[in-house]
Amino acid sequence: MSDGSENFVVSFVAGARVKGPAARGSHKQDEKAIRCRAGLLLAVLLLSLAAVFTAASGCARRDRLVVYCAHDAEFADALLRLFESRSGIPVAVRYDTEATKSLGLVELILREKDHPRCDVFWNNELLGTARLAADGVLDPYRGPGYEATPPGLRDPEARWTGFAARLRVWIVNTNRMEATPAAIDARMAQADLSRVAIAKPLYGTTRTHYTVLWRLWGADRLQAWHTDARRRGLREVGGNAMVRDLVAEGVCDLGLTDTDDAFGALDKGRPVAMLPARVGPDDRTICIPNTVAVIRGTRRLAAARQLVDFLLSPEAQLMLARSSSRQIPLVTGPDEALPADVRDLRRWAADAYPLDDLGDAAPACLAWLKRQYL
Repeated sequence: MSDGSENFVVSFVAGARVKGPAARGSHKQDEKAIRCRAGLLLAVLLLSLAAVFTAASGCARRDRLVVYCAHDAEFADALLRLFESRSGIPVAVRYDTEATKSLGLVELILREKDHPRCDVFWNNELLGTARLAADGVLDPYRGPGYEATPPGLRDPEARWTGFAARLRVWIVNTNRMEATPAAIDARMAQADLSRVAIAKPLYGTTRTHYTVLWRLWGADRLQAWHTDARRRGLREVGGNAMVRDLVAEGVCDLGLTDTDDAFGALDKGRPVAMLPARVGPDDRTICIPNTVAVIRGTRRLAAARQLVDFLLSPEAQLMLARSSSRQIPLVTGPDEALPADVRDLRRWAADAYPLDDLGDAAPACLAWLKRQYL
């Protein structure tokens, strides 16, 4: 406490003191008592001011649009800040980790179901979003972006919409093996798979890949394949980026990852190539969109829908296509506006297996994977 502020409060507390002999006799005692009361008053004032500032700060935080985002921050943040600057709506973002995305945020939203903190969920895949829809956590919204998105890449009840997709691909170290479907099949048939890598299938797009196989093959065949592959030494790692790095560095010859991760190695001139991972008797690709959804119970419904419209817009999807992640736009538009390698991906995506209705495959596969890994 500064001398000046203390003297001011002392004067305020003392008021007009009685002066005279009696007062002079007790001057020191009065002065001590007054200074004690002054200190107490200042403490009360400071606490009151702190409460006011805390309340104001809390109001400011509550005014922010809260986004839970499983997409990589290096790509998502630029879009969210652009939305923030254009709309004037402040955005607070919570990102997930590479190892647990997007399951960690899905579980958090479910825990907060009765008292939601999140307003908009930007997921980097759709299984977790579909689970939230089934649990009644999402608020339907049929905005312009929903109407422009092809069926099969949006929820029939408009609880989520897909945008900016990736493809599941094989990444091949071209110094170690040929980048052909026949060479990949031969490599996967070998007794030793210790130089083949995948991300742990409990999370992210690898779980989507397993869910598709569950639907196509059935539970028994997938579980038998998984058990056999692990017995032969299949290397399971913490994420698709780790798969890419192991193959790019020559530690592994082959791996399953996503197009955005594969481009991360190609852009650095690493000796890798990618081929689409195809499934089923008609050799369909696996095209996994980002998804966006409004959380039921948000107090910022108009702002939340405004962000959804922005993320689904052709402009936002084109920005993601032109980024180093090369996301595939799901809205119609001229191929000429896209980078050449994204145009190639768009052709692969045209053969994609439908993901909008995987039935009971998703919860059944997840329950099995949790028993395997948790």
